[in-house]
Amino acid sequence: MSDRPTPVLRAEGLVKTHHGEGAPAHAVRGVDLCVRPGEFVAITGPSGAGKSTLLHLLGGLQRPDSGSLWLDGERTDAYSEARWAVERRKRIGIVFQFFNLVSNLSVADNVELPALLAGVSPRQARAEREGLLAELGLAGKERSMPGELSGGEQQRVALARALVNRPPLLLADEPAGSLDSRGTREVMRLLSRFHQRGQTIVLVTHDARLASAADRVISFFDGRIADDAALDGRPSRGTGISGVLELKD
Repeated sequence: MSDRPTPVLRAEGLVKTHHGEGAPAHAVRGVDLCVRPGEFVAITGPSGAGKSTLLHLLGGLQRPDSGSLWLDGERTDAYSEARWAVERRKRIGIVFQFFNLVSNLSVADNVELPALLAGVSPRQARAEREGLLAELGLAGKERSMPGELSGGEQQRVALARALVNRPPLLLADEPAGSLDSRGTREVMRLLSRFHQRGQTIVLVTHDARLASAADRVISFFDGRIADDAALDGRPSRGTGISGVLELKD
């Protein structure tokens, strides 16, 4: 038997087609993917390649037309929407391009809300929030409303909210897509810092600067994985049957 750790995330044969006006859009075409504990995986590719759809499938925000997904070795095919909501509070933190903060809640309340929904005591939620905001350079902003913050500050609040429950997996969908170059550098630095502490991260980005912070880069094109390699040039840990990061037609 293998002594390799159970993957944080494993997908086999994920397929997703969007139906709307015009021809169907084949966003994800039979993707196999494995993410090991502690990996920082960047998924890059042009706009329209299907990257965000893939990330939404991995986080249970969309359901695949076919294929299967495992979280920490547990198959999720039968998960209800309510169960997925619980998993996103406890096991999966998600950061979006446009922050998705609750506009009429303070910074403190935005960050504490996922912890409270997950059943954490108010005291513990406050302690986690205080620690994260201090680390992210947001001490003193607790009572601010999201609209009073810069884009970079709002994205740091969103990062704190995603990490408040210490999820094993962080999914980031174009987290610097609406930020300037300074904000992009800030996000890159913060993601690198949390990764160095053992945080598993899957990042979707079209920005080569952000992708360079990862230790493994997947090139995604036309709904498929075109390339998967460690940044130091070695073959990716994700290749092969046990790693299930292969192409399927």
